[in-house]
Amino acid sequence: MSISTTKPAPIARRTIADFPPFDLARLLETVFEPVDGCRVCILIDLDNPTQMQDYAFLQDESLTIQRKAHDVFFKGLQEGVAATLGLSGGEMFAYQTTGGSNLDLPDEAVAADGTTCSLEQDIYPNYDLILCVSTFSATAPLTAFAKKYGFRGATLHGLNDIILATGLAVDYREVSAEAEKLRLAMTKADSFEIDFELNDNKYTLQLICDGQEAQKSHGLCLGRDPDIANLPAGEVYFVPKGAEGQFPMRFDDGTLAVMDVTNGRIHQATLVSGDADLIAAYNARLKADPVTGELGELGLGTQDLPVSGRDIQDEKVLGTVHVATGRSDHLGGHLTPELFAEKLNATHDDILFSPTKTPEIHVSEVRMLRDGVTTVVIQDYEPAAHLRDALAG
Repeated sequence: MSISTTKPAPIARRTIADFPPFDLARLLETVFEPVDGCRVCILIDLDNPTQMQDYAFLQDESLTIQRKAHDVFFKGLQEGVAATLGLSGGEMFAYQTTGGSNLDLPDEAVAADGTTCSLEQDIYPNYDLILCVSTFSATAPLTAFAKKYGFRGATLHGLNDIILATGLAVDYREVSAEAEKLRLAMTKADSFEIDFELNDNKYTLQLICDGQEAQKSHGLCLGRDPDIANLPAGEVYFVPKGAEGQFPMRFDDGTLAVMDVTNGRIHQATLVSGDADLIAAYNARLKADPVTGELGELGLGTQDLPVSGRDIQDEKVLGTVHVATGRSDHLGGHLTPELFAEKLNATHDDILFSPTKTPEIHVSEVRMLRDGVTTVVIQDYEPAAHLRDALAG
């Protein structure tokens, strides 16, 4: 047994100034290695997709993510990046905002000239690379459609200036290599244990992996096989075979509750502080649609990145840990949308634990059990010796 009680010294964290300037051509070339003639398009989500006509959505200052899609990706492709990489197309389309993470996408979309089109008939079969810059993650549905129609692509939900300057400015060949070192350091684990502290109370969640091969989100989407990269990337993840114990959870409004987990699922939430009606509604959903509480992912960040305020990047920060409930088919799990009682419940919701996202909740330790040996991998949101040695190797 190799449990360590010595707290690791904090690693020196990079700041925005430590990253090279964002370069769209470099990003697309590194992630996809596109061949001449690849057709590329951009998808965005809008509450009112008719705002796509003549780019009317640009008049709404609240649509910051969609503006980034236009100003950085669309204009970047039109103003030289497409020609540099030998890409064609570059059109933008908008679909109706889904309202939840990884919910299935509607089929109808609107083009810049105001015409409506079908994603399944007009977009998916006719583009080689699809970039989805959206409010809510579309990784799960686009992964399924990529396999069906043969395209590649990337999902970049929640895009902001910090992500552009850091998480999308890195060399993903290096990110992939670092993620592989950490994947090998944790692959075939039997289980993980996460210790939490909240208000002087301690909780432990055990996630059972049964010796499965660890997977990595590393940002490279090479070759001709259909695939979707979730960017920014940089994590090692597992699809748990089961889970037991308790863990505290912070809801978006700051409400805190403790989750009781048995047989791989959250069965009940107990209010600690905040909105009692919110927890009552959460428990009602667990009762009516039990698979909504299934823990379908354990993820550990692998990148040295600044905090962006968006989970898509912050869950990739080395030293953080996240679990996720719900849909897991895009990760290799069994939970597909049709297994939910209600279509709108078929989300994949990441629950991130980090000093900035969950300041009231402290993760004191994450332990890996493998081949009869217990090894600490994270202590106090810092990578422990096992992960640091792997990265140095």
